[in-house]
Amino acid sequence: MKTATTKAELQGRTWVTRAHVQVDRMASAWLIRRWIDPDATFKFVAGRQYRPMRNELRFDMYEAEYTHDAERCTFEVLLDLIGEKDEALQAIGEIIHDLDLKDHKYEREEAAGVRQLLAGITASHERDEERLERSAVLFDDLHRSFQRTRH
Repeated sequence: MKTATTKAELQGRTWVTRAHVQVDRMASAWLIRRWIDPDATFKFVAGRQYRPMRNELRFDMYEAEYTHDAERCTFEVLLDLIGEKDEALQAIGEIIHDLDLKDHKYEREEAAGVRQLLAGITASHERDEERLERSAVLFDDLHRSFQRTRH
């Protein structure tokens, strides 16, 4: 399957990822809905053997069209793909990188708090759809907080 490379090709898709979403998958789903396709739908699957159906794109999973690349997490890969130069998104990407890859590359002071809040979401919500809904509020607020600190 040819990987979509333009924003238009990413519209109207079903985005597939592993069930039991956590840090990178929650953040990536938020990025997809807010900056790529506000009408995106998500599908959660068991794992490695899943083969995408027509109109589906996989993210942050085995053999996905969009997943970790070298030293970048899926969120960073998607952010690079859409070419968004928003400094607040870059800051969120650095936090997600540090939390997901655990390499402390950016040493963002906010990472510990974000990690704790995401852990609370995953502990409180078993259903992936609920996790995405709750984490979207967190990422919206985090994005706004970084926009405010620039002014």
